[in-house]
Order: sequence, then C-alpha cells, then structure tokens
Amino acid sequence: MKLIQRSLALAAALGFLFAPVALAQTPAPAATAAPRKLISPFRGVATVEFTKPVTKRAGANIETTMTLKNTSPGPLAGFRLEESWADKSGNLAGGDTYRHPRPFMPGEVISVKLITPFNTRMQNNSYNFIHANGDVKPKAVPKIDVPKTN
Repeated sequence: MKLIQRSLALAAALGFLFAPVALAQTPAPAATAAPRKLISPFRGVATVEFTKPVTKRAGANIETTMTLKNTSPGPLAGFRLEESWADKSGNLAGGDTYRHPRPFMPGEVISVKLITPFNTRMQNNSYNFIHANGDVKPKAVPKIDVPKTN
C-alpha cells in the first residue's frame, strides 16, 4: 500500500514540476523588422517653410493652424513652435507651444494646431521657431504640398 501512495505522490510531484514546460506555448516568430538606424540631428541654423497661419475663434479659445516643412539637410531634434499673443502696449496676453514628439525629418510635412484661451487684450501674435541644436530660419510660402501616404 505504501508503494502505491509513494508512486502517486512522485507522479503528482513530477506532474507539477513539468506541467509549465509541457503547457507553455512558444510565441510565433515576429516579423524581422529592419533595425532602427540612428541619425545624428542637424546642428546650426535650420530652415523651415510654413504656410500663412489661419487664426480663428472657437468657443472660448483662439485656434491657430499652420503647415510646416523641414527644408534643412538633416533632422531637427527638439523642434518647437511657440506662439505669443500681445496687447496694444506689447505686454504678453497669452500663448501656446507645440513640441514635435520625435525628430523633425528632412522633407517631412506636419500640421500644427495651437490653442490659446481667448483674452480680450489680444491684439497681435508672433511665432518663435526653435530646435535643440541651433536657430531656425523660417520662410513663409504660399502653399506646401503634402506628400500622399499609401
């Protein structure tokens, strides 16, 4: 009788020991994606084209929309666009900032929407283009062609 109990106990222990190995599923092999290639960011004075900003009031906010294109030879790290609103005497009356979440690649076209709470003192606005490794020289253009995506 003790032999049967010991055999059952040994079988149960071995079952618990090897069950995870027997029941484990092997994951399907992932598609081999090309490894990411690191590109050094552009340093120095960068050039960016932008369309005329479209500013309109939407409820309690002022929305400014414009299209930007990186015309620099390299990617811009830490690209930001700051909008500042001022009153008649030049005092700051509000503003907003857009920060591109990844490097702004050469030839890339982005649409930027800046939202600022409306203030009755707002008279005029200005824009400041910035990147992490130098200055940005913006150029106003009448139209930017957006590349088609498939």
